[in-house]
Amino acid sequence: MAAAQIPVPEPVLRRDRLDYTPTSRSVSLCRHRAARLVTQWGHPELACDTALLVSELATNALLHGSLRGRLFRVELTLTAATLRIAVSDPRGERLPGLRAAADDECYGRGLVIVAQLADDWGVEPRAVGKTVFAELAVRRRAPDMPVGPHAMRAGPPGSRTAEGVRPR
Repeated sequence: MAAAQIPVPEPVLRRDRLDYTPTSRSVSLCRHRAARLVTQWGHPELACDTALLVSELATNALLHGSLRGRLFRVELTLTAATLRIAVSDPRGERLPGLRAAADDECYGRGLVIVAQLADDWGVEPRAVGKTVFAELAVRRRAPDMPVGPHAMRAGPPGSRTAEGVRPR
């Protein structure tokens, strides 16, 4: 019998973690910080997607996971293959889930956006609270490939990344 091989996690190239007060201003601060860091880490093509994912996950933590006097945490982890965006809050009993928002509803589309934008996402329990994460694949771009919101990126057929970003 051959021994089962346990996959070795990829080495972390960069990591940033910061706690925020549960206020709407914090969502803006963590969104801007994340976009700036990802650009500084050499992946400007991921900055816009990262900012949107951080904004959606942090807003959910603020609206559904905050407790008075408790902070929420935003952590970015970069490996050679993946950028992981993780937002932790103290409310482990309030798990997020996808739902279809009615056309006239102002809220309820955040996780649908996360699911469409991220290559993977999910929820992990913590001793106190939960962590909701989204992952973006790090794809090396060709030197002549445009960078920006209309850049085409490689991805599985039919995926958002294979189709590129459409103007709004």
